[in-house]
Amino acid sequence: MTSWTDHLIILPILLPLFVGAAMLLIDERYQQIKAFANLASIAIMGIIALLLMRAADLPTATGAAPIAVYRLGDWPAPFAIVLVADRLSALMLALTSLLAFASTIFATARWHRVGAHFHSLMQFLLMGLNGAFLTGDLFNLFVFFELLLAASYGLVLHGSGQARVRAGLQYIAINLTASVLFLIGVSLIYAVTGTLNMADLAIRITEVPAQDRALLEAGAAVLGVAFMVKAGMWPLCFWLPTTYAAAAAPVAAIFAIMSKVGIYILLRLSLLFFGAGSGASALFGSEWLIAAGIATILFGLIGALASQEISRLAGYAVLVSSGTVLAVAAASGKPAVTASALFYLVSSTLAIAAFFMLIELLERGRDPGADMLAVTREAYGEDMPDDPDAEEVGMVIPASMAILGWCFVGCAAVIAGLPPVSGFIAKFAMLTALLGEDTGSSISPLHWTLLALLMASGLTMLIAMTRAGIRTLWTPSERADPRVRLAEIVPIALLLLGCAAMTVQPQAAMTYMQGAANSLHAPAAYTDSVLAPVATRVKTGGGS
Repeated sequence: MTSWTDHLIILPILLPLFVGAAMLLIDERYQQIKAFANLASIAIMGIIALLLMRAADLPTATGAAPIAVYRLGDWPAPFAIVLVADRLSALMLALTSLLAFASTIFATARWHRVGAHFHSLMQFLLMGLNGAFLTGDLFNLFVFFELLLAASYGLVLHGSGQARVRAGLQYIAINLTASVLFLIGVSLIYAVTGTLNMADLAIRITEVPAQDRALLEAGAAVLGVAFMVKAGMWPLCFWLPTTYAAAAAPVAAIFAIMSKVGIYILLRLSLLFFGAGSGASALFGSEWLIAAGIATILFGLIGALASQEISRLAGYAVLVSSGTVLAVAAASGKPAVTASALFYLVSSTLAIAAFFMLIELLERGRDPGADMLAVTREAYGEDMPDDPDAEEVGMVIPASMAILGWCFVGCAAVIAGLPPVSGFIAKFAMLTALLGEDTGSSISPLHWTLLALLMASGLTMLIAMTRAGIRTLWTPSERADPRVRLAEIVPIALLLLGCAAMTVQPQAAMTYMQGAANSLHAPAAYTDSVLAPVATRVKTGGGS
């Protein structure tokens, strides 16, 4: 990287901090100014993320991927606060910016006016998310987690309402408990190793004496539970469908990345601390992660089939997505499997975020009890009453409903994994990688269960989405056709275009994911870059 690009790493944290704070000084009557500042800040963050992705993907003389390290104050690690940008963290920054940009555009139609400080809270949420993806030590990871959670508490309650307040209080209580577990786990790890720098930890864990290893693994397990709560793993995920269904549509859309933060940390730390070269603790907890992922997929699929509200169906789709990524990534130590899981993570997150926003447009003007009534009639074998005035030649579909219908089909195809869209490519890549790495006789029953679930999840989600689509789009109703603004349909189309781009250019996307997976499975480059002596680096102000 050139010298001026070194400082790009810290901008995704500083920019939302200052923009969010500045918007607090602007009166709530000037929402358009706040919206413009919010969108401009997110656009700059997106450009920075793309530059970091390009820089992280440049070849080096040694063939290893460049890893950018930013030391605040130019203090050497592990004493300095370090930010680290590699392929995976840059990818997550870009995905977060895209979701935030789409959510903010959607919110400008009406949601940013129904509560206070929506745009500031969005900026503070982005600051926490970006910091969690970039930080190189566990203490600052805790700080950024608390920042993003504090902002998310305000966003969950945005717009008020009894259901939103009830779900929000549940969400706050669960995440405060997870934060306590986070602190306990970090404290135990620090007591054993004496450091919280991730790169330093990766080295010291291999040198922990046998008598202290139980305490280290206990700390790692407690820390893992905290991340599993945030990732929405079963049985710690009961709060997620209710909270996401109650949140405002643009908030639920940006929350699609929240569960992926937990997945990102679990993936990053498990391969860094307990990879194949971690000595006596190698692959610690991997079987538990696979089992947790499988249980989460099962729970999500059952919940999707049982959902009587389309918003809860979207919440269970988040669980299926999180469980799939975690189980597949933990099922093998092979980069090809991890790469396919990352491809699925991006594709499913884009589609689910678009689905959350689409649901509000589909439900606009709809009787809240219509879905409940439809399910009750199905359960008792009663058909919908015939309309004597209905014309036999069909009915004219208004343009707005036709557009929403096509968007629904696009979301359903990606979430269920129908060919030839990106969801299908991701699942095909995961199955191929899992089956191709070993002979059939060497695959464990747990892995066969995962393979079967991957194939069954597509059919199950297709059934659930089809039922929801029929009830919402094709059931006769007396409601007025929904009035859709351009600011509401454009962000949905933007996210679906992202899925379309991954469908049209899957090789380019998969090549980048493969590079990110290779870096994850070769942590020596990460530790060497972070712990490199300051004297060997070219001084460039605060960064290196």
